[in-house]
Amino acid sequence: MTNPLSTETIALVKASVPALSEHGAAITARMYERLFEDDDIRGLFNQANQGEGGAQVHALAAAVLGYAQNIENLGALAPVVERIAQKHIGYHILPEHYPFVAAALLGAIGDVLGEAATPDLLAAWGEAYWFLANILQAREARIRGGIEQTPGGWHGWRRFRVAQKIQESAVITSFILRPIDRGPVVPHKAGQYLTLRLPVPGQPELKRNYSISCAPNADYYRISVKREADGQGGSRFLHDAVQVGAELEATPPAGDFFLPDDPRRPVVLLSGGVGLTPMVSMIETIAERHPDLETFYVHGTLSSATHAMDDHVRALARRHGRIAVTTFYNEPQADDRPGETFDHAGIISTDWLQRNLPFDRADFYLCGPKPFLRAFVSGLSLAGVEADRIHYEFFGPADELLAA
Repeated sequence: MTNPLSTETIALVKASVPALSEHGAAITARMYERLFEDDDIRGLFNQANQGEGGAQVHALAAAVLGYAQNIENLGALAPVVERIAQKHIGYHILPEHYPFVAAALLGAIGDVLGEAATPDLLAAWGEAYWFLANILQAREARIRGGIEQTPGGWHGWRRFRVAQKIQESAVITSFILRPIDRGPVVPHKAGQYLTLRLPVPGQPELKRNYSISCAPNADYYRISVKREADGQGGSRFLHDAVQVGAELEATPPAGDFFLPDDPRRPVVLLSGGVGLTPMVSMIETIAERHPDLETFYVHGTLSSATHAMDDHVRALARRHGRIAVTTFYNEPQADDRPGETFDHAGIISTDWLQRNLPFDRADFYLCGPKPFLRAFVSGLSLAGVEADRIHYEFFGPADELLAA
């Protein structure tokens, strides 16, 4: 990635690193305040991510700081650029939205830093912002072009009908979504997500990402959603209000977490709770397309009451012959039997993974709640697994620890 930024701009952005380290969260919080003064712009964002202890604020602050720290080594930002571009595809962020962010960010820097935000500093950050924005817009245009040129692809929001609603466990329900226009759908990459627009009564329109839990195909998508007791009600709306025949809107599949078309190393799929959803998509894909791929699926959940799609996964594993399934129950119920309904009591550990898996040669795919990811992204790395063998998806924005 070439760097056309001026020497003066690079120097000023680098000089702002200490201020960003100290005031980054305040700047990004103020940026969102400015941005959300426009209701149309506010509606583009998943407002649940603006809560959660300020997760999005801190994630963006970490990203801005990372950009400033790597302003002379922009190649290091390539994975971040890809993740942001994929999110923008999901939320249908378009080039005309970028000026609003620029104005809000520069205004927030001025508000928070006061006199330290000199005209030269603001001009430098304006140049740096638009350089990165142009990279993002170019990547998003390529992604959209690829989707639209694929049979079943589309641009923006498309209407789907809930063709089936399947209770998978006490807390997880699957929804089969077929397009109302009866055309084909673009096959996703196993691990990607759909972004849905949910008309929850009494609330502003909600946007939510849900991992696709079926193998890629041209006919339908399946999402498998955990009913969350708290939050702003997206999952409760799906579970309680959305019935077979209901109509929902979705953007095309997106996401940079997926199984490659031609896996070259053994695969370890590691999930916690509802993080199993992209793993089921991957297992179905492996069962259909990769008969010789050595695969290990390790899943942790509370008990059989919360464990979704286990019979389906184990049936796929038996037919494939080279998929090993291991389940950990943290709070087994009285009728959960070790060796029958689950394999191990307790939680998954990095030590167990080292002793039981091809630790030194496998690719690891992780999905689950943030504590789960904090434990294993860092645990695998500290145990010697190279960064290019650790792939993960998370729910909501990455916080500073994950971003690091």
